[in-house]
Amino acid sequence: MLKIAEERIDILFNKADDELTRHPERSNRYVEMARNIAKKYNMKMSSKWSKRFCRSCYHFMKPGLNCQIRLSDSSVVIKCLECGNINKIPYMKEKKERRRRKIEYNNTSKKGINEQIIINNHHKHRKIKNK
Repeated sequence: MLKIAEERIDILFNKADDELTRHPERSNRYVEMARNIAKKYNMKMSSKWSKRFCRSCYHFMKPGLNCQIRLSDSSVVIKCLECGNINKIPYMKEKKERRRRKIEYNNTSKKGINEQIIINNHHKHRKIKNK
């Protein structure tokens, strides 16, 4: 039952995406129907669709047509142009992961250089000890 409900929600959101430019009221109705299915089966809306409708007026949002997306202070700001509602989504985790990868990459590339330096210093110390 839950699998069928997920499929229906996906179909409704895809139709809402297609119909938005020609019939915006129809696409909003599709969103309402998808929300009702999710409520009926007590299931969480998938993450790819949960950000695509406004939380206050429940209109389907498509960037550039009826919503505005901006980046500010490590968050994505989505503004509904129908009702003016603002939804902020933090993306700090992605920034931290990117920093970690950058640090790891720099450390691995420097490790090779450091190993050579250590080997060279090790040989110098040996020569000094032998004398």
